[in-house]
Parts: sequence; structure tokens; C-alpha cells
Amino acid sequence: MYNPPHFAITDTAELHRIIESYPLGTLVSHFDGLDANHLPFEFDPKRGEFGTLTAHVARANPICQVAAQGGDVMVIFRGAEGYISPNWYPSKHETHRLVPTWNYEVVHAHGTIKLLDDERFVRGVVGRLTREHEATEAKPWKMGDSAPEYINGMLAAIVGLEITVTRLEGKAKLSQNRELRDRQGAVKVLQEKEREALANAMAKHAK
Repeated sequence: MYNPPHFAITDTAELHRIIESYPLGTLVSHFDGLDANHLPFEFDPKRGEFGTLTAHVARANPICQVAAQGGDVMVIFRGAEGYISPNWYPSKHETHRLVPTWNYEVVHAHGTIKLLDDERFVRGVVGRLTREHEATEAKPWKMGDSAPEYINGMLAAIVGLEITVTRLEGKAKLSQNRELRDRQGAVKVLQEKEREALANAMAKHAK
């Protein structure tokens, strides 16, 4: 991706934060042309030099053929994002030389994919994802809430994917190329509009 130095994310902790905060990734692969799958990923930053991603897909998904061959893939994680009006920049009202833009955070995780058609592995992935995303529920759902034969049947219809990450590339386009007062003005409007995720991301660069 086009990534000017002033937008590049070089802090490893920040790259990990975006992946973990926005776990629905777009898995891009090449199977009879480009292919994309949108999957919730589990990320373990301690496994491998750059971390390991795991997920599960339907057994009938063509990505399984790519994974069985161990091909190269990329997973895109989109963080906070949104439209920015030039009217939110104080300098616009003086110079009238600003235009609309779209601000965003994104991480590209490059790596090699592997198919894991193993019931124990798949059960573990599903169990961990469920525990993580059910944690805020008053009464979290767990696999044990369903009949064992039903869960076993569901697990038999899916397979596991494991991606060994070989490179992480991040971009935070958050008006860093604008004046401080303009960045602060945009943050103020975003807060008023209750778009807290993008406001908070931009606020890091508006001090």
C-alpha cells in the first residue's frame, strides 16, 4: 500500500492494538484470481517473530485449497475510520484551500497460511473466540450450552486456518499533515458527533 513516512505505524504495540481491537480481518489470497474472505481472527503476538493468526472457515470454502498448499496471503485489519470535512479545520475558513478526506487506521499482516483439519485445534479456536467475544455478556454463551451432538456436527463442517505472520505494515492517516489547530478542530467535531474511536485515534496526533 502507498504509505508515506508520516502516516506509517512503526510502533509494534500499536500494530498489535489495531489487530486485537478490530479482529474481523479480510483474508486476501490468490485462487483462480484474487479472493477475499472476511473472518474473525485470533492473534497471538508471542508465537513466531511477528505473531500468528488463527481462524476457521467452512470446509467447502476454496481458501482451504490455498491453505493446503501453504500459499502466501495477506490479512487486512481496518481500525478507526471516517469522513473528515474541511469545514472542521479552522484554517479552512481563512485560506479556503482545504478539501475533504477520509481518515483511517489499517494494518496489513503478510504471512503464509496452513490448513489444520484437526477437530481439537478447531474446537480450541472456536472456544477461545467465543470466550473472548462473549465476555461482556451478562450470561456468556458457551459451547456446553448446546447439545454435544449439535456442536460436534457444527465443528465437523469447519476447518482451521493458521497464518504465520512474516511482516506487519501499518498506516494511520489521521491528518498528521495538517496544522495542529486543524487536527484539534477535527477531533472536537468528531467528539461532538460521538465518533469516539476516530476522535481518540486522531487525538494522539493533536497535542
